[in-house]
Amino acid sequence: MPPLDEYALSSKQIETGMLVLKKRQHKVMLLCVTTSTLFIASVVAIFLQQDFIYSFFGLSQQVEQLHLPLTLEASLTDLAPQQDYFFNLLSWFGWLFLKLFAAFFGAFFTVYFLRKFHFFYIRFQSFILKFVGWLIAFIIIWSGLTYVQYDLNNEEKEAAHELVHYERNIQDSAIAHYLAEENVEKPVQAYILAQTALLHQPADKNTAIPYIVELVKAEKTDPDFIEYGFKPEQLWIMQHQVYGKALTPLAQSVEPQVRQAQQLSYWANIIIIAISLMSAVLSLIFYLLSRRLQLRTERITHRLNS
Repeated sequence: MPPLDEYALSSKQIETGMLVLKKRQHKVMLLCVTTSTLFIASVVAIFLQQDFIYSFFGLSQQVEQLHLPLTLEASLTDLAPQQDYFFNLLSWFGWLFLKLFAAFFGAFFTVYFLRKFHFFYIRFQSFILKFVGWLIAFIIIWSGLTYVQYDLNNEEKEAAHELVHYERNIQDSAIAHYLAEENVEKPVQAYILAQTALLHQPADKNTAIPYIVELVKAEKTDPDFIEYGFKPEQLWIMQHQVYGKALTPLAQSVEPQVRQAQQLSYWANIIIIAISLMSAVLSLIFYLLSRRLQLRTERITHRLNS
């Protein structure tokens, strides 16, 4: 029978095995963090997917931006750049993806760079402190990019806000003064002021109703109504926000798009919920595997040191 020493592992083999075990644990933990991030993103997407799908069709549940007909003077349209709902939401999602990507991987790079310093190298031996450092770096990078995002859009938003802002009386708003001075057609005034009232925080529905009623009457009696350049989607949004349904033929022409958006939103919601459940289960599995590998590593290290 061969001696037991022949089956003993050398210290080099043990160190190599420990290194492989630690790398495996780090990879599993990285998968856990990735699936956890996917879970958080899918939970957020559950609440945002309807707005995103509606914006794809140029729709929204409520008025979120001012639409000015092309018949108005260029000087006014320059004050409120005409961007559609989908472009705005796409821009928001683009920034969200950029912040997630930059903050997630930037935090790993930051921890890796800080480990080059002896002070942080000693403290980052602990996985908990390393995760805390990663989380702090993630928050700092995210906050910095958020500041840049809103700083870039601040001037444009401020100009649009000043145009429609009023405290109590809509006639005190800058856009109401402009419309009165330029003798803009009554239906156009009603179209713009109805939006202005609904853009008020909170939405001033009582003020918006007379203007919407005026628009409904104008669509029935004014032969030049189509030529004003009103956006059917915006008419549908205003009527839906105030009355819960489309009242006029031009607004009702958008109903097929609304039904398509509702169907897409329904199926997207089911898919996102399935992804969130799957990612939650995978996150738990990867966490338990990582924890088991970590405990195994600590147990072997304890035996070697004892």
